[in-house]
Amino acid sequence: MGNAVATVEQMTAYIKTKNPDVTQSVVDMIPLYLSEGKAEGVRGDIAFAQSCLETGNFGFSGSAVTLDQNNFCGMGVTSNGMKGSSFDTPQLGIRAQVQHLKAYASTVDLKSECVDPRFKYVTRGCAEYVEWLGQKENPDGRGWAVGAGYGAKIITILNAMIGIKNETAEPEEAWYRVRKTWTDAATQKGAFHSLENAKRCADENEGYSVFDESGKVIYSNDTFTPYLVRVSIEDLNIRKGPGTDYDKTGKYTGKGAFTIVEEAEGKGASLWGLLKSYQKNRNGWISLDYVHRI
Repeated sequence: MGNAVATVEQMTAYIKTKNPDVTQSVVDMIPLYLSEGKAEGVRGDIAFAQSCLETGNFGFSGSAVTLDQNNFCGMGVTSNGMKGSSFDTPQLGIRAQVQHLKAYASTVDLKSECVDPRFKYVTRGCAEYVEWLGQKENPDGRGWAVGAGYGAKIITILNAMIGIKNETAEPEEAWYRVRKTWTDAATQKGAFHSLENAKRCADENEGYSVFDESGKVIYSNDTFTPYLVRVSIEDLNIRKGPGTDYDKTGKYTGKGAFTIVEEAEGKGASLWGLLKSYQKNRNGWISLDYVHRI
């Protein structure tokens, strides 16, 4: 949901680059994505990026639909061999696609009369992030398409349109997972290529954090209250990160009381604590297995 970022000129340049033989009728209908999207509060550039994916950049090679159907998103193609829905005009086809995206992204009522024949089958608001349009990435297993990384592919196309180097959709790129704890996979709210979307999801779910692929917390919405611990051994190592897989700083805490300003899970201890004196650069962690909370 929101305002489009890509312009008609950028969208046109993208499709002409990807498909030099694209018909003029396709080029002429590009502004409809922005106007129909704006009417429902849906990003028209995302809808166009989805159409590029679904139609093979409007070449329709290997696509279940044809240009004359005015169905640019595979609507109604629920199994192999199905032809899918047809619409009288390109505008109606794009309007139906925008309405279908709104069904997934929002619970807000449509502004225009519903022309989407499958609107009623969508669980409203089940895919508020583009990544969740893929059923494999959707936390409830709902989504527009079953193919792995479906939403990420749409983001790749969108980023190419607006001239942003893609850093989110290649299979080798990292996933960011939103959970209560790394070990409690059942609490996962979603998996994202976009760190910003993952942070947003965590912010909307109290007690959740963002974990990288190794299980380390890289963002948390928890409000942490610093506390004191007592160290009773001379040689408690201080490490540069929360885990024995991080280098030692070469220093020890020594005996005494110390303030912990952050906690994190990591290799080699049940929990790690960040020392207050290392808070600025977050490079001074101790195992909390060797301390007593005061």
